[in-house]
Amino acid sequence: MGRLRRSRVHKAQRDVHRAMRTRARTKDLDQIQLIDLDPKNRAKLEAQPLDYEKPGLAQHYCVECAKYFETDFALQSHWKTKVHKRRCRALKEPAYTIEESERAAGLGRENKRPSLPTPSTDAAGDIAMQ
Repeated sequence: MGRLRRSRVHKAQRDVHRAMRTRARTKDLDQIQLIDLDPKNRAKLEAQPLDYEKPGLAQHYCVECAKYFETDFALQSHWKTKVHKRRCRALKEPAYTIEESERAAGLGRENKRPSLPTPSTDAAGDIAMQ
């Protein structure tokens, strides 16, 4: 009987890529800046009613990272991590506007060709170019 050997397929790498595609995503920075950091909404998020479907019964929530934690100790230790501090630093910068994103994609006003002059009629009824 021959020796059994493992097949040499890159199964682990494939599973990592699949996990990245199907990962539960958190809120984007612009959503957090415009909605969650508003003082009224922030107060609601920090004092949520009991919810049995969410981790920690929805009592331990980090507004900046949009994450729930099991215990208060886990939340306080999260506040000391690099991930949270990096996220807070990113939230201090102003959010991109739609105009900025269009300019970055080359759709802004600066890159458009000037429009052709439109013909108009003057007082005598002659067509003049502006």
